[in-house]
Amino acid sequence: MRAKSLIAALSLCGLAAACGDTTGERVVYGAGAGAAGAALLDANLVTGAAVGVAANLVYCEQNPRKC
Repeated sequence: MRAKSLIAALSLCGLAAACGDTTGERVVYGAGAGAAGAALLDANLVTGAAVGVAANLVYCEQNPRKC
């Protein structure tokens, strides 16, 4: 169980670090990061993916030089 949590945490960090250059990439990376976070927290994966997409799109719109 601990290995699963570690893998999920590392995946979340890797996905969160990659914003993406296009809107499509941002959607994919955000969904992956959100789903990984939801898996780590044992929450709904679809909701986590949706929140991740929204957060990544908003972040990249507000901070274009950091994406």
